[in-house]
Amino acid sequence: MQGNIKVFMLMAALIALVMALGWMLGGSGGAVIALLIAGGMNFFSYWNSDKMVLRQQGAVELSPAQGGDLYALTADLARRAELPMPKLYLLPTEQPNAFATGRNPENAAVAVTQGLMRALSRDELAGVIAHELAHIKHRDTLIMTVTATMAGAIAMMGNMMLFTGGREGRGGALGSILAMILAPMAAMMVQMAISRAREYEADATGAAICGQPRALASALQRIAAAAGRTVNLPAEKNPAAASMFIINPLHALRADKLFSTHPPTEERIARLMALDGRAAAPAATAPSRIPRSGGPRTPWGRG
Repeated sequence: MQGNIKVFMLMAALIALVMALGWMLGGSGGAVIALLIAGGMNFFSYWNSDKMVLRQQGAVELSPAQGGDLYALTADLARRAELPMPKLYLLPTEQPNAFATGRNPENAAVAVTQGLMRALSRDELAGVIAHELAHIKHRDTLIMTVTATMAGAIAMMGNMMLFTGGREGRGGALGSILAMILAPMAAMMVQMAISRAREYEADATGAAICGQPRALASALQRIAAAAGRTVNLPAEKNPAAASMFIINPLHALRADKLFSTHPPTEERIARLMALDGRAAAPAATAPSRIPRSGGPRTPWGRG
């Protein structure tokens, strides 16, 4: 509940930023127009964002026959989560990672990378898929689409300040310059804060869906350790989608926490291990120290 309240307040802050910039551009009428423009952008994103993201990442849809055991595992976890079976996609990159997208549970998709299939055990893979199903269950994919669109609208209006300056807008030239610089930065920080809040919730719900918090913790360690060593070219070309992945796919992994799209992996693991009722997990730099939770000893993709 506290997490939902925080997300609501952060999204309200984004709406306030949109209206403030609209007011600076055109007074009270500008505030209303800005809100309508942001609403139109959200409507377009609501219907098309999932297709755009999957196309950008080079995702290939898997049929039940093509998906094999992966499809069966996802279907079983979806049943446990009381969700419709999402579409399943494979991403042609060796970086272990995954994300979920879609406007609602009835029109959702889960995408996993080739590297994820090779790097994880079956239990760890189940934890990752359960985490993505939790995003679908919480409708986080819609929340993140709306916040990304609002942030984009704010950045667009900030750039418009270049043309209005102090001639037409409110606040004068200095106010326009400050808004042009600070508003997009504030929107980005709010968007990232929302993303971090949703990751904690998805970890907890995902652990409940798969029934093995330790397996998800182990998966997060392995993915985080590998993500910094493997370049995900589609993600690097489309960094706006970075917040959708279970672990930051970009190589700015040492960025300041204020500008991070994900919570610290160590903190996520600590929370999962607390759910497991055991001692805290070791640092993410030593993934092999977490024992696997009953799954095959060889990685999922190697039989």
